Amino acid sequence: MSNTAFIFPGQGSQYAGMGKELAANFRVAADVFAEADEALNFSLSRLCYEGPDEELKLTTNTQPAILTASVAALRVVTSETGLSPTFLAGHSLGEYSALVASGALALADAVRTVRSRGSFMQEAVPVGVGAMAAILSVDPDILAEICAEAAQGEVVAPANFNSPGQIVIAGHATAVNRAMALAKERGYRKAMLLPVSAPFHCSLMKPAADRLGEVLQQIAISTLAQPVVTNVEALINSDVNRVRELLVAQVCSPVRWAQSVEEMIRLGVESFIEIGPGKVLSGLVKRISKVPVTFSVEDLAGLKALPRA
Repeated sequence: MSNTAFIFPGQGSQYAGMGKELAANFRVAADVFAEADEALNFSLSRLCYEGPDEELKLTTNTQPAILTASVAALRVVTSETGLSPTFLAGHSLGEYSALVASGALALADAVRTVRSRGSFMQEAVPVGVGAMAAILSVDPDILAEICAEAAQGEVVAPANFNSPGQIVIAGHATAVNRAMALAKERGYRKAMLLPVSAPFHCSLMKPAADRLGEVLQQIAISTLAQPVVTNVEALINSDVNRVRELLVAQVCSPVRWAQSVEEMIRLGVESFIEIGPGKVLSGLVKRISKVPVTFSVEDLAGLKALPRA
């Protein structure tokens, strides 16, 4: 398959049972879970396979769990199909999975880093102070104006540009609620709060970004075998010296997912393979463009549907 992008999901795609079928059928997948368990010194594999959901939903657990399930699926895809990506990308947390896939980050380092990242993001803003909301069918420029008007000295800003017509905002809960009310007043009726524990990808995450920067300084980053399209710039990065700064900037910057997909299509990508739990990104790709073919691999059925190299 020529010009293929491997894409990796972010927070929200987790579910009890993820990775279990692949780990039971493929040694390479089971080995990934074993390596993550050892890196974290607790049974992340059992949490992925069995839950409970309440524990899996804790940001500090969710992030390493999704990363591990994604890398386990990746190892199965590459060993069973021989497919190799032209480009890699991931949504928020998924960018770490993409960097593991590129060889830039070692799995154990990535798992420990995103566990810390989850803690830092959770601790940056007290529970209940921040919020995120999805606003549908709104123009980005109009939403920027709404956020500016709703801020009133607080923070509210676009956090995820997911697809044309789906933008997520984040900030202080009071300001997010004001922005939702303004959007509805202006005829954008589909505005809904998201069930998240912190206002990710906005300036309130600055304390988390600073702490993450310190952790990333301690980690070896290797040459990227394939370029990663980054959330912050929606452009390809192959420069090993920029990986840290882009990961730190990502914490407070909006996820430019729609632009990232458009950039990969512009560069000639004809098929997107979502690797890891859920099918959220495949759905977003289809909304962004009708041109590419999409696949998603989280289990045996998804693997079977994939073409071989």
